[in-house]
Amino acid sequence: VQLQASGGGLVQAGGSLRLSCAASGRTFSNYIMAWFRQAPGKEREFVAAISRSGDNTYYADSVKGRLTISRDNAKNTVYLQMNTLKPEDTAAYYCAARQGTVVFSTQGNYDYWGQGTLVTVSS
Repeated sequence: VQLQASGGGLVQAGGSLRLSCAASGRTFSNYIMAWFRQAPGKEREFVAAISRSGDNTYYADSVKGRLTISRDNAKNTVYLQMNTLKPEDTAAYYCAARQGTVVFSTQGNYDYWGQGTLVTVSS
């Protein structure tokens, strides 16, 4: 499956952005989807994941209540709604996919990756 992330940009603290990740090439609903992020000088970290049906979602503690992952299997797209953004949310955001039924928060368990979209939050 090929993944194409978009929607990043520059936003002031407290603002909102919505990231999108469009998938192509395989049956999208067969894949667990996730978002990871990598800030400058830091390791890539887990942000959120969603089950194949969209019924179950999982979040890093640092983003709970502010970021929401969702998916539209008819449009082959996963979203990350980002509200109440903070400067520490500044990072390149990557969408990722894996087959199977178990959701993982470790990047090594994801087989397919998008190219990343940059989010910059100014204070």
